[in-house]
Amino acid sequence: MDMNGKTALVTGANSGLGKAIALALAQDGWRVGLVARNPERGAAAVAEIQAATGNTEVHLFIADFIDQTAIRQLAVAVCDQFEYLHLLINNAATAYPERRLSPDGVECAFAVNHLAPFLLTHLLLERLKASAPARIVTVGTRMNTALDFADLNWERRRYRMMQAYGQAKLGNLHFTFELARRLDGSGVTANCVFPGIFNSNLGGTDGAQDWFWKLIALLFGRILPTPEQAAQRVLCVATDPVFAGINGTYLGNHKPLKVPAQAQDMLINRQLWRISETLTGILPAAPSPLRQLRP
Repeated sequence: MDMNGKTALVTGANSGLGKAIALALAQDGWRVGLVARNPERGAAAVAEIQAATGNTEVHLFIADFIDQTAIRQLAVAVCDQFEYLHLLINNAATAYPERRLSPDGVECAFAVNHLAPFLLTHLLLERLKASAPARIVTVGTRMNTALDFADLNWERRRYRMMQAYGQAKLGNLHFTFELARRLDGSGVTANCVFPGIFNSNLGGTDGAQDWFWKLIALLFGRILPTPEQAAQRVLCVATDPVFAGINGTYLGNHKPLKVPAQAQDMLINRQLWRISETLTGILPAAPSPLRQLRP
């Protein structure tokens, strides 16, 4: 097939929304990197996309976003294989029914949903800048919440799955707005997209995580949009020339969405950025960042 000379990386791409996005990009002649946690499911997704599109430039990268070491290894592998990177879609997300800590000592919802895309984007940023014009699209959610900076690690509060998920995903907005300001004039844009409510497999297939999402799919799956339909909202911002100069926005169905109050505060955007730099080792560790750093 005719290739368009552009390269994209899609995280959480072995199923659901990420797979639908990767498939559409491959159909349009992109060279596409799929990031998956499970090698077998990832390989199956790559084979399916190649067979459906005739595009052999579909590549698999393996990383578990709960582990920052794996994210760093992923970034090295991507840069080794892709000399250019024109599009990064931060899609991987999950929720946990109970509080658990990552290998880096961070509450897992916050680690996977916020710190992982923060770190991966940071590690790939120079490759994106060198490939400009380029775009970073982070898939967000729509929950009117606020991060509790006094207890980011859920040590003092009773853990609630959806509250932890929503607050971690709010970090995507803080991150996008601060990143966009830092990228101004670089030829790289950063936006956050809410794809709408759709028939998702959020939570994965790991036993205890899976029951809630299976129940939602059972009750509402037939009336919800498909991942392929939801993917169009992300792809529009990721590839449409109309959005080429759009930077630092929160979009849904091709239109700006109302931003939760906390994420509108530039000082808090910047504060979470600094905390995230410390928690990912980008900056030298500050004393007890999860407990002491507050906006």
